[in-house]
Amino acid sequence: MPVIAPMPAAQPAPLPGQRDGAEEVMAAGTTVDHLTETYRTHYRSLLGLAALLLDDTASCEDVVQEAFIRVHSARKRVRDPEKTLAYLRQTVVNLSRSALRRRIIGLKLLSKPMPDMASAEEGAYDQLERDSLIKAMKGLQRRQREVLVLRYFADMTEAQVAETLGISLGSVKAYGSRGIAALRLAMGTPA
Repeated sequence: MPVIAPMPAAQPAPLPGQRDGAEEVMAAGTTVDHLTETYRTHYRSLLGLAALLLDDTASCEDVVQEAFIRVHSARKRVRDPEKTLAYLRQTVVNLSRSALRRRIIGLKLLSKPMPDMASAEEGAYDQLERDSLIKAMKGLQRRQREVLVLRYFADMTEAQVAETLGISLGSVKAYGSRGIAALRLAMGTPA
């Protein structure tokens, strides 16, 4: 992925009150000029490092710029100017990890798509089938209806239905078989 670095200014403009040609050295830290020179020299290599960790140029540029801002803010803590580049590299890696982590969390938090909904026609057809089933169930004998409801709608075993209704297992099988046959006949379903 090609990454283009902006061209830094040739010389930073002197700040008001700054002595001409004097390096402003922070107490036991790196200099502003050292950071500027590090930027000129290593911006592209740090951008390449970020490009290996991230997938788009804009994020890479943001990460490297943020790394330089953080090093500049913490320049008092960088005791050895020779370690500035190592500190920058570590900061680029950490910021890249954070960017990827935010993306992953964002993807997880995206709303999940709704399941495919049935069309209005399908819903109406299902309602008609339910209505005809209820009508057919009402036409069954009381015991047949009780056995079928407990067996298929309450999801009980034949033994549980027999115990619940206080009838034999054979009676449950007989009422169930006759009830299903009567439902098929009433709903016009072939056997």
